[in-house]
Amino acid sequence: MVERVVERTDGVTTEREVTRDGAATPVYVERRGGGMGGILIGIGVLALVAIVAFFLMNQSNNDAVRTEAVTDAAANVSQAAGKAADGVSSAAQQAADSVTPEKK
Repeated sequence: MVERVVERTDGVTTEREVTRDGAATPVYVERRGGGMGGILIGIGVLALVAIVAFFLMNQSNNDAVRTEAVTDAAANVSQAAGKAADGVSSAAQQAADSVTPEKK
């Protein structure tokens, strides 16, 4: 019985073929992958998840900053309107006092 072993590799996959002489002997072919492709895909997916998470967190922070800015602006406008109303009221009262004589 003669056994012949042939190994081929392309850098990623190793293929081993074993052939035995004889009428009823099958041919065995073993294929083994290097596994590096799976590792690279895993690293790529992990990087993609990290990038997406970073952008989602930044978007959330930007929304919070915008909301706070609008709230502050509305409070400032409200205060300014209150001061303006007080000024108009005071001016109207002074004008009314100067036109109408005081009753004794």
